[in-house]
Amino acid sequence: MLERIRAQLPDLSAAERKVAELALAQPYTVMQAAVADIAANAGVSQPTVIRFCRSMGCAGLPDFKLKLAGSLVTGVPYVHSSVRPEDPTSEVAAKVFDNTVTALIKCRNEVNPAAVEQAVDLLSHARRIEFYGLGNSGIIAADAQHKFFRFGIPTVAYADSHIQTMAASVLSAGDVMVAISNSGRTVELLGAVEVALNAGASVVAITSSLSPLARMATVTLAADTREDTETFSPMISRIVHLVLIDVLAVGVALRQGPALIAQLEKSKQSLRGKRLRVQEQEEK
Repeated sequence: MLERIRAQLPDLSAAERKVAELALAQPYTVMQAAVADIAANAGVSQPTVIRFCRSMGCAGLPDFKLKLAGSLVTGVPYVHSSVRPEDPTSEVAAKVFDNTVTALIKCRNEVNPAAVEQAVDLLSHARRIEFYGLGNSGIIAADAQHKFFRFGIPTVAYADSHIQTMAASVLSAGDVMVAISNSGRTVELLGAVEVALNAGASVVAITSSLSPLARMATVTLAADTREDTETFSPMISRIVHLVLIDVLAVGVALRQGPALIAQLEKSKQSLRGKRLRVQEQEEK
């Protein structure tokens, strides 16, 4: 819940943001306080507190407190979140690994099985699949295209906003766009998604929950990670997105069944002439 509040903070109204900041600064106090006390401490009205809870996807304050309590009690601790200049290399390595493993476990626990099922179903029956991502997400889109084209489905990846918009305009029913974005608020990508939806295509989003992209997509695979992407290039979210792509790829492969094996073997056969044999390698 704390990660969700941080991710949603820029989209909240000024009044709701006060409640959010209070919850982030004093989560244990908010968890035990009455609505009147929360409103007084945040300097807002009681209805604003309720609106904030609903903005976080909760039915009301009791539901919000329950989810907040679960986050505080059973949530995965980010004890190694800050790498300091004085840290030795061994500790830096441990922190980077620990943060990534923690984020993967968090995503595994929070991923919606129904959303995964729906996304796999759309991709399995797609006439054409297009992966869209800008900047760092463009690299993930290229990796996804590298996996999916071997399934015999026409597949392409676009990392240029102008091409994305043009390509989205010629999509139609039966086509699937996979939009990848850590923030889910990139204007150019959102524009391409809108064009694709208007053209009749389906959109699978891999992004943070409650983001504009998540709300627009046909189906969303939420990936909420805690990292400072305003200053640094996304690292943890990139790994989480790659794993979600792998989940979709494995799901589609299983849907295609034994017929896919021959196709994958044919693809591997085409590469055999490009690799040294073991005996040749030993001789060299």
